[in-house]
Amino acid sequence: MNEGLKWGPTQRPTRRDCLRLGAAAGVAAAFPLRAIAGAEAPSFGAIDLDWVDPSRQRPVPVRLYLPNTTAAVPLMVFSHGIGGSRTGYRWLGEHMASHGMASLHLQHIGSDRQLWTGGSVFNIVGRLQAAAQDSEAIARALDLRFGLDTLLASPLGGRIDARRIVAAGHSYGANTTLLASGAQVERQGRVIDLHEPRVKAAVVISAPPFYGDADPRKILASVAVPSLHVTATEDVIRIPGYYSGAEDRVAVFDATGGARKWLAVYEGGSHSMFTDRTGSGGVTLNPQVKAATQALVLAFLRSVFDGDEADLAGWPQRHAALLARFVTPRAG
Repeated sequence: MNEGLKWGPTQRPTRRDCLRLGAAAGVAAAFPLRAIAGAEAPSFGAIDLDWVDPSRQRPVPVRLYLPNTTAAVPLMVFSHGIGGSRTGYRWLGEHMASHGMASLHLQHIGSDRQLWTGGSVFNIVGRLQAAAQDSEAIARALDLRFGLDTLLASPLGGRIDARRIVAAGHSYGANTTLLASGAQVERQGRVIDLHEPRVKAAVVISAPPFYGDADPRKILASVAVPSLHVTATEDVIRIPGYYSGAEDRVAVFDATGGARKWLAVYEGGSHSMFTDRTGSGGVTLNPQVKAATQALVLAFLRSVFDGDEADLAGWPQRHAALLARFVTPRAG
């Protein structure tokens, strides 16, 4: 291991750190996910970086969880739900990094935590409605592309295996993930295509339906990458001015294209159970679901990137007590 990589949760690497890591990556071998199951988990650092996309004059703050290894590692790019930030979903980002996979957590300025704190409480419905407009949905997908471009072009880019990139997100971030994975929305006779070809798989947690089309298949049939969908029977979205029932998560799964797609539906729970809240969905169930989902995401990616199906095949039986339903790809 590189003993020099020991940044804390809010520390930033020096230029010397980045250059040293970039040089080390030039001779690094790819880090197979199949090698991590029985191995000692590597340590990792968490780095906050304050990027700005000059073409849009839009800040894109990120947090990068980076394993402490000189090998080239896979990357998960994570998009938060409405009102979130780069510091959220630590339960997944830290777990992935501790198992040898980098995790880049984006903060989407137009739909981030400022919605809750950036004005009068009486205007919150208006702020939420503005954040849900097409312009912000597009900006989020462009944030993902910019984040990938910037990381891969940086001195740390050599630490990333650009052949093994997965997009992931929760709620609104799941919509962002689907757009980057090939979903196509039609507006005023024009198809909005934000597909990011470097994304080779998608982790879709609690996805709401897309606006503007009664048939989700028209939007989601074009998603061709392997996808993992995660939800719960009580995964209901209730925010001021918006409601979406748990059945919408399953409808998104059903409409998503691609021959390889999985659906895990936990019994009970809540929509915010998948955030860093520790009690949402039940103080006992919440950590159980998070631990099961950590294992499921790793098993899914081992299947996609390494062709190792054993963990994914055995996962439903190991977690049967938590599940209401588990759907695997159809044969043929």
